[in-house]
Amino acid sequence: MAPSRRHKARETVLQMLYQKDLNPDVTIEDIRAMIQEQISDDELGRFAWRLFAGVMESRTALDSKIEATAANWGLSRMAPTDRNAIRLGAFELLYTDTPPRVVIDEALELAKTYGGPNSGSFVNGILDRLIPEEKRTPKPEA
Repeated sequence: MAPSRRHKARETVLQMLYQKDLNPDVTIEDIRAMIQEQISDDELGRFAWRLFAGVMESRTALDSKIEATAANWGLSRMAPTDRNAIRLGAFELLYTDTPPRVVIDEALELAKTYGGPNSGSFVNGILDRLIPEEKRTPKPEA
């Protein structure tokens, strides 16, 4: 199955978050230019920019929630790709209407592609605990 158009945007956002995380001096204008360079579709580029800007604007709150959820795993101990896949997923879970299943599936794919052998399960475990209660699928009654 071919990756979705939005998957390409999320992949670009992960790369830009990684870039900004490891090179704090990179400017927002440079990030915007890199997104435009990688994504030629205007609508998709706007989607990617909204995700990137949203993560950056909410980063302090996201990082606090992630650290509170990831028992014994401070952000500095996490691999940069895992940390940023989690930030991106957490932003979508907490601040967008993207269905949690889509968010987690996308984050898992990014973690498997860019992270280590355990990245998928690590990212999945943290994001699953970050799903807001009101977005959880209710369990069928027995």
